Amino acid sequence: MSNEASGAIARTAGDDAGPLGYLVLGLTLLATGLLSTGILSDAGLKDAASVAHLVGGLTLFVAGLWQFRSGDRFGGTAFTALGAFWAAWSEGAGASKNAAGLFLLLWALLALTLALAAWQGGMFSRLVYGLLTLSLVLNAVATFGGSDWLGKVAGWVAAASGLAAWYWATATLANSGWGKALLPLK
Repeated sequence: MSNEASGAIARTAGDDAGPLGYLVLGLTLLATGLLSTGILSDAGLKDAASVAHLVGGLTLFVAGLWQFRSGDRFGGTAFTALGAFWAAWSEGAGASKNAAGLFLLLWALLALTLALAAWQGGMFSRLVYGLLTLSLVLNAVATFGGSDWLGKVAGWVAAASGLAAWYWATATLANSGWGKALLPLK
């Protein structure tokens, strides 16, 4: 029975939304991380809310659904969950410090789960999810304690996680486009 007759859809490498998910995750982490460091005058974490909501929330969620559809349980879980995180984070600007700290700490548990699940995926998986976990824990502690300097450190760690995610996506896309290892992934 053909795929058309059975209603099954043949999957190709083009069905992989992994590069899209990592590119979006990387750009969102870079934007929010750098904006929280204070390196840009008159810009802060609140300025990243629309980027986090639309790019991080919506696009990651869609990429996650795409990954589920292609049979990638890890990518589907990671991207839809992180899409939900970014959408909720962008809407929670008026939360108390204890509520915000608890929110960040609970999402750090999700990031830790992803880090453990992705550990065998290679160096970039460990970097992305390990640094994301660390940045969320640091941000939670900074929020609970009202520590601006620790919040800035958390921002730099988030930016490093974003840079790793962005590089992974860029290398994957460039390598597949060129048909050879243009940018190293190991």
